[in-house]
Amino acid sequence: MVHPSFPPDLIRAQRDWIRTYEALARRPRHTAALRRRLQELSSWLAAHPFWETDSGRSPAARVELRRQARAEEAA
Repeated sequence: MVHPSFPPDLIRAQRDWIRTYEALARRPRHTAALRRRLQELSSWLAAHPFWETDSGRSPAARVELRRQARAEEAA
């Protein structure tokens, strides 16, 4: 399978989403700002124009985006 080449802003947003989600999981109280940020990032990611391209139409592309973003976070 050929992995799509994601735009840098899409990978950056997915990495921000991962960091925000992890911060929310660690913090049991006072989470309103983190929840709002996670919702904003989720909406932005879902509406990105990349998903309208041939490379982005496959559900596997969304999985690959998360995999690549996690790999960059671990590096």
